[in-house]
Amino acid sequence: MTRAAIVGIGFMGWIHYLAYLRSAEVELVGFASRDADKRAGDWSGIQGNFGPPGEQIDISKLTTYGSLEEVLCDDRVDLVDLCTPPHMHTPQVLACLAAGKHVFCEKPLALNASDALRMVHAAQEANRLLLVGHVLPFMSEFKFLTAAAEDRRWGELLGVHLLRTIGPVDWNPDFYDPDRVGGPLVDLHVHDTHLVRLLFGMPKSVDSRGRLHLGVPQYFETLFGFEDAERVVSARGGVIHQHGRPFTHGFEAHFEDATVQFQFAGFSDNAELMPLKVLHADGSIERPTLGAGDPVDAFVAEIDAAAAAVGRGVVCDALRGELAADALVLCQAIDQSVRSGLRVMVGRGAGQ
Repeated sequence: MTRAAIVGIGFMGWIHYLAYLRSAEVELVGFASRDADKRAGDWSGIQGNFGPPGEQIDISKLTTYGSLEEVLCDDRVDLVDLCTPPHMHTPQVLACLAAGKHVFCEKPLALNASDALRMVHAAQEANRLLLVGHVLPFMSEFKFLTAAAEDRRWGELLGVHLLRTIGPVDWNPDFYDPDRVGGPLVDLHVHDTHLVRLLFGMPKSVDSRGRLHLGVPQYFETLFGFEDAERVVSARGGVIHQHGRPFTHGFEAHFEDATVQFQFAGFSDNAELMPLKVLHADGSIERPTLGAGDPVDAFVAEIDAAAAAVGRGVVCDALRGELAADALVLCQAIDQSVRSGLRVMVGRGAGQ
């Protein structure tokens, strides 16, 4: 069984911990935190935008570490699960790889494409796995979409429109700082560039329009260009600076013989859902049953997939570091296109 340790106990560290409790594929050896209270098991101050609030946890069977360096010295740990802030990822990933550890890193892999590509190359040279948690392909509606594209149950996937938008990010003063979080492109929209890359391969161009805030693209819309000019792929996202604006995400995907739709909106007073629907060419409508909808379930599936990669060498594309790096290449191209008002050409990508 794969043995893992979490590094960084904030909201994502808490969600990963809950996922490890449910996983039958991974043994959680311990966790690292610089906070003495958290090392004592007091995670009660953790609160996020989904899942339960943090609580006092039982640390009796866990090793507690004060630093990443202590984790890297533990021979029991096969997989280091990095849930640290984005600006820490590059040096931490490189340190893990140099120590001979496999890495499971929360998105974004880096704050820029060059650092991401450097980590991909370092993993290849070390013969270690670099896995990145974009989680979206493990969420039931998006998993349904990717499975349908793979098995071509309604023919070829001809195109998709993606949506991911939030209101003001008041809880994170560093959100627009390109050296710490990276703004909406790197922190939020990277989910969608990753999904585009997963579904269609690497686009050859992006043509984006948007507006800036504090020198960083804040709200934008992109048309992705492919060799097949009839493939229509677009995405809209970012921040609308109005406090009543809910978090929304969703898609409309067009296959040869069906259209698949889904959208979620989390308002301050409630959540509204346009459940997944399949609109068939013959006029019939299918409403698939997707389960209970617990958001932690997607992280359980993601961690199980990471365990399969380490333990059995079965690496699913959704976790591959190469695709995570390509997602950042696309984000960087979108940034350039928004600033210039011009179409920007994109290279082949690390995963091709």
